[in-house]
Amino acid sequence: MIELKNIERSYKTGYTETWVLRRIGLTIKEGEFVTVMGPSGAGKSSLLNVLALLDDGWLGEYWLGEKPAHKLNRKQRADLARQRIGMVFQSYHLLDDLTVAENIDLPLSYKSLPAKDRQGMVADILDRFKIVAKKDLFPSQLSGGQQQLVGIARAVVHAPALLLADEPTGNLHSTQAREIMELFCELNRQGTTIVQVTHSLENARYGSRIVELHDGWLTRDENLHAHSTEVGAK
Repeated sequence: MIELKNIERSYKTGYTETWVLRRIGLTIKEGEFVTVMGPSGAGKSSLLNVLALLDDGWLGEYWLGEKPAHKLNRKQRADLARQRIGMVFQSYHLLDDLTVAENIDLPLSYKSLPAKDRQGMVADILDRFKIVAKKDLFPSQLSGGQQQLVGIARAVVHAPALLLADEPTGNLHSTQAREIMELFCELNRQGTTIVQVTHSLENARYGSRIVELHDGWLTRDENLHAHSTEVGAK
């Protein structure tokens, strides 16, 4: 599903170059549920942005299925992301001038689906997330937790092959958080590959594997149902 080889990312400020990802090698099989952990500034969100094909400034090889993302241009990467990837952002990234229902419909608009089918899929997900009553509201009329739910609904409505989530339950109370993580598990059982970034050990337990970053290096790769593998910085 995902093969990363020697992924590196740095940012230049004046004459200073700061590395946020260093020689990342990572294989994620189809159907895995992987949690990325590590302290603030470790490179977790940078890694997620590479996986989401939102960042063009990295070096190395990234295979998404049979597609070599490192060889694609920006438009080809965007098309691949729309077809294969769902992304839950920490800061929601909802479009202010679209209603809840229109925001959720957005990923479907990139696919050649009849309008009736799209409406049915949006209705189903509104019901599943218990936000039917909010469908005609705009993001500014929602609480932070409600915006997070809409962001997650938008990410999963088109049944992406790969779901990426950056602190997906950060703004939700504990009951909502548990429901979202159980939904992720259900999607995973149905075949969706999931990569989440979280500080929550509780959320990490829902997955099958933990990957840890420190200062841009991959330092731990542990299958939760097997023995731990420590990865030395090379």
